[in-house]
Amino acid sequence: MEQVPLTVENLETGGQTGSLVGRYPASKRLFDLAFSVAALTVSWPLILAGAVAVKLTSAGPAFYRARRVGQGGRPFTMLKLRTMFPGTDSLDRRVTAADDDRVTPVGRVLRRLKVDELPQLWNVVRGEMSVVGPRPEDWEIFQRYYTPEQRRIAAGRPGIVSPVDLNWYPDLTYHDPPPDGVSAQEWYVQRHLPLQVAEGLQYLEQQNLWLDFVIVVRTVLSVTIYSVLKAPKRPLPDDYQVSRAKWSSGID
Repeated sequence: MEQVPLTVENLETGGQTGSLVGRYPASKRLFDLAFSVAALTVSWPLILAGAVAVKLTSAGPAFYRARRVGQGGRPFTMLKLRTMFPGTDSLDRRVTAADDDRVTPVGRVLRRLKVDELPQLWNVVRGEMSVVGPRPEDWEIFQRYYTPEQRRIAAGRPGIVSPVDLNWYPDLTYHDPPPDGVSAQEWYVQRHLPLQVAEGLQYLEQQNLWLDFVIVVRTVLSVTIYSVLKAPKRPLPDDYQVSRAKWSSGID
C-alpha cells in the first residue's frame, strides 16, 4: 500500500484538527503529572519484580522500547516490560494476536495483569503520553496505512489508557480474532484500525477531566475483575465505525 505523506502542521493547526486540541491542556497535564508520579511511587516494586522475572526467564533486555506516534505525528520511544521473545517484532508482525506464540509465559501473565504497561508512566512524566488518550500506534503502521483523515488522531497525546481498550477489553483481537489464513496485522488494518481511530477521535472531541477520571476508574475495575474472570466477548459493529459507547457518560 502506498504511504500517505505525513504533514505535522496539518495535525496541529487548521481545518478539522483545530477542534481536537487546546481544550484543557493545562489541567490535563497537571492531572497527568500528579497521577503518573503517584502511580510510579506506588508501582515501582511491581515494575522491578516484573523486570526481574523477564530477565530470569528469557534472554534479552527486561524492557522493550517501541517506536510510537506521538502528538503532532512525531515519533517517540514508548517503554514496556518485554513480554515477547527478542527479535520477533518484524515489520509484518507488529500486531500481537491473542494466542501469539511470540509471547513468553511470563509475558502472558504481565499482559493479563497489565503490569507490562506500567513503565509508560515514565512516558507520561516526560510529556510524551497522557494517562488517558488515543491508543499509541506503531510508527510503521501509521506511516503505511493511515489515511489523512485518520491521522487527525495524532492531534492529542496517546494514552496509557484508551477508550477503545476499555470498550473492547482486553483488546479488539480478543473480541474479533482473525480467521484462519489471515495475519493479525492484516486483520487489524482491515477491521480494527478504523474502529480504534473513530473511538479515539470521539474521545478527543469530548475530552475533559471528569471523562478521564471515569475511564481510569473503569479501566482499573476491568483489570481487577478480568484478571480473575474471563471477559465476555461481543461482536464488532457492522460498519466498523465508532459504536457510540457509553464511556462518555460513565454508564454501562
